[in-house]
Amino acid sequence: MKKNSYFSIDFVKDKFVFLDQTKLPLREQYIETTDYERIAGAIERLEIRGAPAIGVAAAYAAALSIKDVEKNNREEEFFKAYKRLAATRPTAVNLFHALDQIKKVYEKYKDDDELFKLLLQESKQIHLEDIEKCRRIGENGLNIFKNKSTVLTHCNTGKLATGGDGTAFNVIKKAYESGLVNFVYADETRPLFQGSRLTAFELEKNGIPFALQSESAAAVLMQQNKIDLVIVGADRIALNGDTANKVGTYTLAVLCNFHDIPFYVAAPTTTIDRTIPAGNEIKIEFRSKDELLGINSNMITKSDYETFTPAFDITPAHLITGIITDEQVYFFPYNFIHERNS
Repeated sequence: MKKNSYFSIDFVKDKFVFLDQTKLPLREQYIETTDYERIAGAIERLEIRGAPAIGVAAAYAAALSIKDVEKNNREEEFFKAYKRLAATRPTAVNLFHALDQIKKVYEKYKDDDELFKLLLQESKQIHLEDIEKCRRIGENGLNIFKNKSTVLTHCNTGKLATGGDGTAFNVIKKAYESGLVNFVYADETRPLFQGSRLTAFELEKNGIPFALQSESAAAVLMQQNKIDLVIVGADRIALNGDTANKVGTYTLAVLCNFHDIPFYVAAPTTTIDRTIPAGNEIKIEFRSKDELLGINSNMITKSDYETFTPAFDITPAHLITGIITDEQVYFFPYNFIHERNS
């Protein structure tokens, strides 16, 4: 494909199309399917990943679940798919927002002969809304830059993680295009290397100068005054600003606090879970021990070792300088109920 010509998810000619992210950066393989189970499996295996992208993909999958299904069997198939998709990734709140939007349309039009068309229309609208949210996040994020900066980021937050141009990555990209970023350091993001495989892929595609480093090297960079600010994404944000993101994010926030470096989170407003007051209520997903003990099914240590494998950690709100959303940049102390209603 041409430079910068890639996407994570799309819907083309009645088929859901996604880029298998487990093959990147060495191989760009797009998969076409109409099977919701194939999409659910792709979400679990991280072929599709990133909170906004997971939500969009689940919406399309739920719509596809009743395609070509007899009218009297639609209810059973839809809710079977709904439960299956809801069980794929417990931490990313966008998944549940998208599924609930699709369920509302299903319940309203479940007896309509055009139900599939209506569900697909809603799925496409969810996708378009995410594209617009990414655009606004990128624009709002420009306001955090005072000088040309070197940025450190963690995990992957670009096109591969969203339906649009990304969250934290899009802030970095827009800032680079505006002459406000000169270099990016990307954590490799163990154990699945989303930084060295995916963020590096996107940085290269967009022509942004970068270097990879292990998470443990971030402190050295900060000690040497080589980092001006850190920008990461989020999978769920509590009403007080506590944020769940890829494990290792909390470590960066603590380091930034010690070194007096601004630490920002970028996420769409759909990532704010308005049902929970604080981060201690966020359910943290644990991954298979094999992801830590091996790489691409090749064991690098003994398979019978005990492991600790959270996929995410919680960064307390007081360590977050600002949260960049599609609405505005919020600053500590956060109170999203008050801010939405004011």
